[in-house]
Amino acid sequence: MKEIVIISGKGGTGKTSMVASFAALAGNAVLADCDVDAADLHLVLAPTILRREEFRCGHEAIIRQADCIGCGACLARCRFDAVRHIKGADDPFFSGSRTSCENCTDVCVRSCPVKLMVMIRAMKESCGQQNEHAFVVDPTACEGCGVCVWACPVKAIDFPERLSGEWYVSDTRHGPMVHARLIPGGENSGKLVSRVREAARTIAEERKTELIIVDGPPGVGCAVIASVSGASRVLVVTEPTLSGAHDLARVLELTRHFNIPASVCVNKWDLNQEMTERIESEARRVGATIAGRVRYDSSVTEAQIQGKAVVELRGTLAGEDIRAVWERI
Repeated sequence: MKEIVIISGKGGTGKTSMVASFAALAGNAVLADCDVDAADLHLVLAPTILRREEFRCGHEAIIRQADCIGCGACLARCRFDAVRHIKGADDPFFSGSRTSCENCTDVCVRSCPVKLMVMIRAMKESCGQQNEHAFVVDPTACEGCGVCVWACPVKAIDFPERLSGEWYVSDTRHGPMVHARLIPGGENSGKLVSRVREAARTIAEERKTELIIVDGPPGVGCAVIASVSGASRVLVVTEPTLSGAHDLARVLELTRHFNIPASVCVNKWDLNQEMTERIESEARRVGATIAGRVRYDSSVTEAQIQGKAVVELRGTLAGEDIRAVWERI
């Protein structure tokens, strides 16, 4: 089984358009969209979702209001300002705010009014009064470190796994596809990428498919590393600009580090032939092969408007170039 991963040093180089065309040319490959932070391969391939699974990773703190005694230990120790104090009537124990905390932890430990607060709450409950103070955790600010859970003297803080997104197994006109969606602010995209690749390999083994085509994320971060590790070959799509050349160099350094064979394709090369030749020369110098060039062609935009890969339109110049790249890869 071979796994080809198409990546780019920066966004907007035409990586996903290349993947969609490769999917059409392969015909029977398993597809994986590992750009989970900003997935868009589905916009071209219009998948029909067959299965969806939750992706849970990391933790978030949730305060059980029924058990909270209002001691403020969580507020005093949270370094991310994720704990919010909803104040009721004046109370001598909570006359200050989070901004007045001087991080004098030893004093907090010695003077923590837990037992006194338990007594006060019991007295209020016996008189039919509700607790005037509430502490809640802002889920968007919580980093899942668990310090508040450790600090709570009555263990009134739950620490469940955080729902970070979903991943899907779908069917497309060019074969099965595994893709995902990370919710806004969701973390651990590298782990979600690994989950998507693992599911794609399982499908390929079940169907005895010899090829997996992966649409990887841009850049050189954790998600990119999770996308390319163990791949048969990496195709880096770049553009003839200074930023394209700079980010290509970083990507090729990454592939050399992990000893993954890399090829380079310059998209829209005819917009700057001098820069294209410079990019190809530098790529050869560091050990990458040149997979070809794709000229600028407005039919690529036309294909996207129709929800198709450019190779699905007849007589397109970019389509011919991509076919040549596909044959070399």
